[in-house]
Amino acid sequence: MRLTKLKHSCVRLEKDGATLVIDPGAFSEQDAAVGADAVLITHEHPDHFEEGRVRAALEAGAEVWTLGSVAGRISAGFPGRVHTVGHGDAFTAAGFDVQVHGELHAVIHPDLPRITNVGYLVDGSLFHPGDALTVPQTPVDTLMVPVQAPWSKISEVIDYVREVAPRRAIDIHDALLTDLARPIYDTHLGNLGGGAEHGRLAPGQSAEL
Repeated sequence: MRLTKLKHSCVRLEKDGATLVIDPGAFSEQDAAVGADAVLITHEHPDHFEEGRVRAALEAGAEVWTLGSVAGRISAGFPGRVHTVGHGDAFTAAGFDVQVHGELHAVIHPDLPRITNVGYLVDGSLFHPGDALTVPQTPVDTLMVPVQAPWSKISEVIDYVREVAPRRAIDIHDALLTDLARPIYDTHLGNLGGGAEHGRLAPGQSAEL
């Protein structure tokens, strides 16, 4: 499986000629979902779900798996190609085996209601949690770790990597992280991540998993 990191929380996975894209949001590239056979969306916030990008993928023949709040906004006009999923579900998307883990977005502030958020474990190997620190009850080889957000602090991110205990952790949710701060995050995650190999890919950069 080939992983390509796109901007912010968007990633592209390729295997056996098929392409799966997770979270093509407003902070990701305009063409983030172009060429996708399948699109997975973790939740409705615009940095993870940009309707125009997803509709363009649907019009080109892609299928979408997401939670109900997103599916309701895009399913009309695409019968049978927008699938609603939730915690505990398992399905195959463009040849990728996917398990759904998690139910709620991380707490931003107690005064704000929590929305639904799901994470996706792809091929029993790579886990994308969206905007939550969900720990799948199954081993994870590659954790896409949300390194910076209004709802987190670095100690929580470090403890999350330790609890999931992946072989490697690769940064996502990083569009607001400045170049000045990146070495600090790299150092802490590298030194305190419980032995997980910590890596960072620039937008457009790929790695073989």
